[in-house]
Amino acid sequence: MSEDAARQGLDTYQWFQRAAATGNPYAQFNLAQLYLRGAGVARDDVQAAAWMARAAASGLAYAQNHLGAMYYNGRGVCCDHARAAHWFRRAALQGDRSAQHNLGLLYRKGRGVPRSHKAAIGWFCRAAEQGMARAQAQLAEGYLLGLGVNVSHPLAMAWFRKAAMQGHVAAQVQLAQMYARGQGVAPSPAQALYWFRHAAGAGDPTAQRQLGLAYAEGRGAGPDPALAVQWLERAAAGGEREALYALGGLLSGGALPRDSRRALRCYLQAAAQGHVQAQYRVARMLAGGCGVSRDPARALAFYVQAAEAGAANAQFALGLLYAKGQGVARDLVQAAAWYRRAAQQGDASAQNNLGAMYACGVGVPRDDVLAAHWYRLAARQDHAPAQHNLGGLYAAGRGVVKDPVRACMWAWLARQGKGLEKAAPADVALAASTAANDYTASLSPAERSRARALVERWLASRTSPRRLLGRTGA
Repeated sequence: MSEDAARQGLDTYQWFQRAAATGNPYAQFNLAQLYLRGAGVARDDVQAAAWMARAAASGLAYAQNHLGAMYYNGRGVCCDHARAAHWFRRAALQGDRSAQHNLGLLYRKGRGVPRSHKAAIGWFCRAAEQGMARAQAQLAEGYLLGLGVNVSHPLAMAWFRKAAMQGHVAAQVQLAQMYARGQGVAPSPAQALYWFRHAAGAGDPTAQRQLGLAYAEGRGAGPDPALAVQWLERAAAGGEREALYALGGLLSGGALPRDSRRALRCYLQAAAQGHVQAQYRVARMLAGGCGVSRDPARALAFYVQAAEAGAANAQFALGLLYAKGQGVARDLVQAAAWYRRAAQQGDASAQNNLGAMYACGVGVPRDDVLAAHWYRLAARQDHAPAQHNLGGLYAAGRGVVKDPVRACMWAWLARQGKGLEKAAPADVALAASTAANDYTASLSPAERSRARALVERWLASRTSPRRLLGRTGA
């Protein structure tokens, strides 16, 4: 600070001090601000609070709001949320929009006042109608989530738009997401891209990631891999671990030339930040020697890390490693335990493998009923090997009532791979085809018609909006 600036600051302080001593509330407020900033005088929060209190007691609304904030944060006074609410309310009743917004936050959080989303919305609404962007965003969130008001996506969008037009970055992100999801408006990838671009330019990491993904996938504009990488890198630099994971995916192949080493670095950074699927990807790359020399021991450590965090695909992978003795001593009991954890989360491959272990009595006691149970769960997810295996149980009457018609049905489905994004594996298709021919040969014409009707009914259920996932038959 120059000598002239220092002298001017001292003069300002002395002028406000003299005026404040005469009881001028505006001078008291400004003197308090000088003490808070340490402008023209040594910073002193206690003196600031004392002068702010005198100005607030005189009825100055913005002094009351500032004093409420000082009580809330414990600056110059003891932290006291009830006193904060008192002063926010006095200012809010005078129409101070910042105080109205602050009082709304206290009601939403239940600090210094009983928690009440309804009361919070009332105060947010008052401040929002005065054009305060933060309050408009809070009001919009209330309508989006049904906090104190009925859910209304059109009203949420309207208030997010008002805040977004004023440059409120979080509102721009929410508005973009509503356009992307079609909430309160027809889906519009172009509008979503527009608002993500605004928020990304303001430095929001979430918007930068979303913008990068939009350019990668061609949502709202033509695909632009270079821009996708640029925005994902900016988001990653801002600490966005999902951006690191997405960037690793782009670099693993697809629209960009494969760069496995760089992809692995991205996954490792995301994994270090606790991204579970990144941990799984690192494990797979280390196990397969992709972008790095094969390292089964490190791969196992990452598989365990992801599996313990609840990743079903990592749990299934661990089950395979223990079942085959790859990188670990072969342990079928451990294999069954990991398959079970993945199967309970709905992993179809784990359900099938666990069913096979029960059918063979490997790693678990033999139990045909449980084998049928797990095969059935996987088969309902269009898992061709499980459909083939379930058909075999119906043909033999193991764990289920013997039913050649249903055996044929499941064999036909496994052979065709219907409902799958890709055809059944060649070995499964061959085995299922052989079984289907055998089962069909043993059926009467009427039974074949029944089997065909079951297949058609099943396929229809896979395309119906009301998929029969919870039924107990078949």
